[in-house]
Amino acid sequence: QVQLVESGGGLVQAGGSLRLSCVVSGRASSAYAMGWFRQAPGKEREFVAAISWGGTSTDYADSVRGRFTISRDNAKNTVYLQMNSLKTEDTAVYYCAAGDWGTRRYEYDYWGQGTQVTVSS
Repeated sequence: QVQLVESGGGLVQAGGSLRLSCVVSGRASSAYAMGWFRQAPGKEREFVAAISWGGTSTDYADSVRGRFTISRDNAKNTVYLQMNSLKTEDTAVYYCAAGDWGTRRYEYDYWGQGTQVTVSS
């Protein structure tokens, strides 16, 4: 079993930055690809970013490419999402996930509880 705990969400003005963290614990936690997804009110959960287990490959949704950066520190069992130039449309609950490499929800087996990010205008 793998447990994921996100932190770092909060309220920020448009144009600002936040860094989300996701601590991974449990069996072979560093062997998984990691992803960040988000869900805004009334919308489906959508892919944001992914990173391979070794950290050598990353992928981003078009809406965040160039503004967000995903990284991981396997020694600390932690995955990060650095979010810059935030927009009001980035407001959502952000979820960390562990599983196979991909951009679809079904490719991830384990999920955190989510952390709220609110971007004000």
